Amino acid sequence: MNNSREKSPFLWRGWGRLILMLLVALGAATAQAQKFALVDMEYILRNIPSYERANEQLNQVSKKWQAEVDVLQTEAQTLYKNYQNEAVFLSDEQKTKREEAIVAKEKEAAELKKKYFGPDGELFKKRESLMTPIQDEIYNAVKDISELKGYTLILDRASDAGIIFASPKIDISNEVLRKLGYN
Repeated sequence: MNNSREKSPFLWRGWGRLILMLLVALGAATAQAQKFALVDMEYILRNIPSYERANEQLNQVSKKWQAEVDVLQTEAQTLYKNYQNEAVFLSDEQKTKREEAIVAKEKEAAELKKKYFGPDGELFKKRESLMTPIQDEIYNAVKDISELKGYTLILDRASDAGIIFASPKIDISNEVLRKLGYN
């Protein structure tokens, strides 16, 4: 009985090594079968004229809307300065009316700012309407290339995904631009 205990661990170690070697070989074969590629989305977007036009349009509308908000904020500041200068000459009722006017103007400015620049504001909607078609077009081009060339994973080099080094040989950014019709 003692003899069978001694042989059993030895046999198990032999099978364990065999199984481990098979798993390593299988993992190596699987890893070789997978193909990876990189794209540089910043580079791709810089080379698409419609993206540059969309960005310029967003900048212009953003400046216009910010100017509207600034006008209201300046009006609120002017009301407040006037109130401070004249407060000693105003009755309590006049003070209350002026304070209410200042608060109303500040509230109007804040609401306009939220309307234009809030999380679901006009700028967000405008950006989405201009950029989504471009992003969809890029995504479809990347997907087509991936299916054509058999890539299992395509990473964005520009997204700070923790890529320390990547061979330029696997960067398909120019291929994506060609697929989109840009050289």
